[in-house]
Amino acid sequence: MFKLGQKLRCKVTGFEGIAIVKCEYINGCVQYCLKPPAKDGKMLEGEYVDQQQLEIIDEGISNVITAKETGGIMPDMPKYR
Repeated sequence: MFKLGQKLRCKVTGFEGIAIVKCEYINGCVQYCLKPPAKDGKMLEGEYVDQQQLEIIDEGISNVITAKETGGIMPDMPKYR
């Protein structure tokens, strides 16, 4: 539904960020991790939000970054309960 790199907003909380991860669960739930901009030079944590709660703000950086390699550090992975 959304493209990674788009700037999205949660309709419920107002939280905004760039979509950096799309996560699909076996039960059909789809979530996107939104990464907010750095504050005072420090990276902030991304938050996972259900797809139904999201709306597009703008195209963000979807046309700026293209994936060339896979892997790397993934600090915003969902936490297992």
